[in-house]
Amino acid sequence: MNIKNHLIAYSALVAMLPVNAIAATNSNEELAILIERINKLEQEVISLRSELNSVDLEQKNQTKRVVIIEDAAEADSPIAIKWKGAPEIKGDGGWSVKPKGRVLYDFNNLSSVPSSIDIPGEGFSSEARRLRFGIQGTVPGGFGYKLIADYLDGVKLTDAYLTYKDGPLKITLGQHNTFQGLEELSSSNDTSFVERAAYTDAFGFERRVGLSATYKIDNFLLEGGVFTDNIDDLDDGNNSFSVDGRVSYAAVVDDTLFHLGSSLHVRDLGNEIDSIRYRQRPLIHSVDTRFINTDDILGATDELSYGLEAAAIAGRFHIVAETHWAKVTRSEFADPTFFGGSIEAGYFLTQDTREYKGGVFKGVKVNDPISNGGTGAWQINIRFDRLDLVDAGIVGGAQDAYMASLIWTPVNEVRFLLNYSHLSYTDALDIVEGAPSDFSVNVLAARAQIGF
Repeated sequence: MNIKNHLIAYSALVAMLPVNAIAATNSNEELAILIERINKLEQEVISLRSELNSVDLEQKNQTKRVVIIEDAAEADSPIAIKWKGAPEIKGDGGWSVKPKGRVLYDFNNLSSVPSSIDIPGEGFSSEARRLRFGIQGTVPGGFGYKLIADYLDGVKLTDAYLTYKDGPLKITLGQHNTFQGLEELSSSNDTSFVERAAYTDAFGFERRVGLSATYKIDNFLLEGGVFTDNIDDLDDGNNSFSVDGRVSYAAVVDDTLFHLGSSLHVRDLGNEIDSIRYRQRPLIHSVDTRFINTDDILGATDELSYGLEAAAIAGRFHIVAETHWAKVTRSEFADPTFFGGSIEAGYFLTQDTREYKGGVFKGVKVNDPISNGGTGAWQINIRFDRLDLVDAGIVGGAQDAYMASLIWTPVNEVRFLLNYSHLSYTDALDIVEGAPSDFSVNVLAARAQIGF
């Protein structure tokens, strides 16, 4: 029996005892005994009432605390966590943070044609191509940040910048990509081959420290900025200065996305630099031999590069072409202009499509991932890639690459690539010791990657 039931029973007994006792007793002694019992019962009733009041008060306090906690939870917006390859945490007012990373591991084999030529780098090689980790996020007021470092050879910053966004305008300050074409701006997580087109490395496309702005007007995207050198080169006393810009147009017509663009890069090499060189590996990074190389171009004062780009995505099919020219201004010699370009076509064997956003290609969103019992996304690609470093007395050789690739994306953020390349070289005498002026190599490359 609980406290309230005890209290009711004792109260009823107290009310009944005097009447019954008086009716049944005529002696003073018995009356005194009854009065004593009644007094004891009254004391017990008072004690029980006090205990009951204490219990009621505690229950009210607990209820009040629960209400206060619930009100506080309603007053503060809850933290939202979404999974996009890694947890993305969003708070009230525009705060967010997300870990970023990528691990790319390559396996390559290089063989010369004819096989009697002894070329450095022949045979099997492998390496961790990229090992990057960091964070990115947003701050109330339209601000954002990104900090990514590569850990392959010490710690080297790749991206380190702050942004401000207001509607169609975005301003970026720090180490970030310049605007030198579609192939360069698309992430290495999403390229069709293990390496980008040859001209991107050869012409020195890279992230630099600078201030830039992008602005979207209907189907047009305007991008431009001023830059110094890469953050790793600033300690070496480099003081080059460049202006970079890009204009792109994208529209969907009859379920086909069309992209057109052009870019411009003008760079003053600075007082500390009087030479520049362009060179390239055989479209794999684990081989350190440069099969095409201008060596130092002395007397260089300025660098100018400009490019054109076009792409289309129609369902499972895509095609993209891009060209770039690089001109070096020299103080005492003729000014050479070099050329690079590629054309590529690809097709998904599965019901998937190549993604595009913000003027660049993005990773595929797998329609039928193996995590759901599907086959993942399967894609085949072909490409012709040319780099010509011969002009105005500079003989750096020419490279023509005929390429094919197979890509399997079992789930979002995970990819496996296999690609074959036949590279033909001309005007390459003495660039690689022991190699003739004209020769070829075959390259078989494979990559396993995860990026988030």
